[in-house]
Amino acid sequence: MAGSLRSPRSCHQWQDGQHSTRSCQGGSVPRESEEAVLQVACIVDDEVSAFELAVAAEVFGADRTDRGVPRNDFRVVTPTPGPIRVEGGLGLPIMVQEGLAFADEADVVIVAPYADCCIDAACSVSIAHVLQRAVARGARVLTLCTGAFVAARAGILSGRRVATHWRHVEQLAEQFPDIVVERDALWADDGPVTSSAGTAAAIDASLHLIRELQGAQVAAIIARSMVVPPLRDGGQSQYAVGPVAEQRADTLAPLIDWVAARLDEEHTIASLARRARLSERTFARRFREELGTTPAAWLVSQRVQRAQALLEATDLGLDAVAQQAGFGTAALLRHHFTRQLGVAPSAYRRRFAVSETVDA
Repeated sequence: MAGSLRSPRSCHQWQDGQHSTRSCQGGSVPRESEEAVLQVACIVDDEVSAFELAVAAEVFGADRTDRGVPRNDFRVVTPTPGPIRVEGGLGLPIMVQEGLAFADEADVVIVAPYADCCIDAACSVSIAHVLQRAVARGARVLTLCTGAFVAARAGILSGRRVATHWRHVEQLAEQFPDIVVERDALWADDGPVTSSAGTAAAIDASLHLIRELQGAQVAAIIARSMVVPPLRDGGQSQYAVGPVAEQRADTLAPLIDWVAARLDEEHTIASLARRARLSERTFARRFREELGTTPAAWLVSQRVQRAQALLEATDLGLDAVAQQAGFGTAALLRHHFTRQLGVAPSAYRRRFAVSETVDA
């Protein structure tokens, strides 16, 4: 039954040790024209987090065929089918009827997170074996928030870059010193494993995986239906980097919105500080406090994201993309784009363009 839902395609497994690349026919991931349908297994156990489970179901399982999105075969699975306690104050269990067998057929295996009180629990042997087999056969594994601890105990994260909730990055790094913990990333992608930080970052990591496997257009439709941004760079800082005493009335949010709407214009720390009516030193300090990065780094990141959107959705040449994104020249665009994303703009366009485009 499940196999009949899958579109014909030939995906090569991750072959170069743990860190090679995965490709499909033609040397690229499935494009939206292929209407690739995914088998997606979401592994849960007692005290599963309600929010991230709902995110996985919404991104991978919701029926959007009326908008041209392939309907994936999404199933929630557990080692012992039956009632599963849900963390998050709902007070009600969920009934999971599917065992782990489906996960051994899945294209994507998601590890849902558990409540903080459960992250030290041992990973069941059955789940560990499922994750090990998934990596071995070339499936994608997505860990959400503290699901990284489960995957780490299964032994599939050794040597990989991994994200998790900012509250648990030190614990993850201490318990698993062989893992490269990305302490302030929304999500990380390393080989067949994608990992997300806490709560809302699960949306970003899930959409990223949809983009990789089903194309930019499908990801954009899903994001639009969820009323969320279609793309937030994985390296973007987790917003909540520590406790906040109180909401400040003099937040930089209006300035940030103003700059984001004018990325094609020239901005300097001096000009932004003047607009915020702050000294340059105070402005730089406040900016880092609120956004967890420097003004210059944030501006480059925003411009790269603008360039990504233009490369996906327009046939503008690289010079025009550079102008509209605020880089000025194609050379500067290539430099920052490749440095942040590890791929050249023209190669990115070939992989993710929604419609037929041309490169300059």
